[in-house]
Amino acid sequence: MFFKYIRSRKPAKQPVGPLDDRDTKGVLKDDKVIAEKLNGFFASVFTAEDVREIPKPELAFVGDKSEELSRIEVSREEVLELIDKLNSNKSPGPDGIHLRVLKELKCEVAELLTKVCILSFKSASVPNDWKLANVTPIFKKGSRGDPGNYRPVSLTSVPGKLVKTIVKNKIVRHIEKHKLLSNSQHGFCKGKSCLTNLLEFFEGVNKHVDKGDPVDIVYLDFQKAFDKVPHQRLICKLSCHGIKGKVLSWIENWLKDREQRVGINGKFSEWRGVTSSVPQGSVLGPILFNLFINDLEKGVNNEVTKFVDDTKLLKIVKTKADCEELQKDLTKLSDWATKWQMKFNVDKCKVMHIGKNNPNYTYN
Repeated sequence: MFFKYIRSRKPAKQPVGPLDDRDTKGVLKDDKVIAEKLNGFFASVFTAEDVREIPKPELAFVGDKSEELSRIEVSREEVLELIDKLNSNKSPGPDGIHLRVLKELKCEVAELLTKVCILSFKSASVPNDWKLANVTPIFKKGSRGDPGNYRPVSLTSVPGKLVKTIVKNKIVRHIEKHKLLSNSQHGFCKGKSCLTNLLEFFEGVNKHVDKGDPVDIVYLDFQKAFDKVPHQRLICKLSCHGIKGKVLSWIENWLKDREQRVGINGKFSEWRGVTSSVPQGSVLGPILFNLFINDLEKGVNNEVTKFVDDTKLLKIVKTKADCEELQKDLTKLSDWATKWQMKFNVDKCKVMHIGKNNPNYTYN
């Protein structure tokens, strides 16, 4: 719908952005041209990972080898239950297999899909069809002519999603059982939400303000966070959380040789390779991202709260020394981003100075 807006408006005297692609008569070109431009932009933000020396994170999982998540077993009943939970109104992936077909033929499909799951987990390999994604660009805000203002949401194979849901459920149980996820994380966590993130954080702020203490809050935002996650570094992080063996190999295979194309009104761009990222809109993406940034605040002395990649840092700042301590924590976070090949979006990183006697220190 948002691209209809681009096409229906009057031609501007000056181009408003990369999507404002007109021919010599000032008429916007077709959806495929716009899709190509968007896919080119989405691919341009991928991380070219430096694999010469992969950093080694601290071990988060310290249990016995028998407690590691190294293999997955699946039953026909589990597959049937997942099929029943499918929303028939959702769109199919590149393979064109519709959810309604799976639901209406669930008894016939479940048997075959269970065998495919078992074979996939046993061989630690993912069918190529499950590595393809149709990307839907979702407009966020700002100029509709700027491709940077669109979020790429991936539509993948529905049978593949079912299998990834099984993997995700096993990972979540493993994390919850061994309490591996940092308490600072509120995104995609059971019993937590954006609301709990805000309430908990601002309760702490108000407690300090009510005492008359000046407070500095630093709001941090990663640039294209999901798209920039480097794969080998992610695999290293997963291993340190006790995800090993066939499960780790399966995830590594799923991340390898993925391809995507952008679709607009039934017109598609050419396929492009996906060299980094955990796909937005995928089943596994959020939990993998949470584990990737789980150690973000390691060594940071002040209070940190996260909602997925949006991070807030809080400190009472009565003296210049307090401000300098907060600056040291910011430097540590910046060093973490460099080490793990992530980038902060500086334009979206802000400081809020609260309190009558606040030093209003300038942070870098």
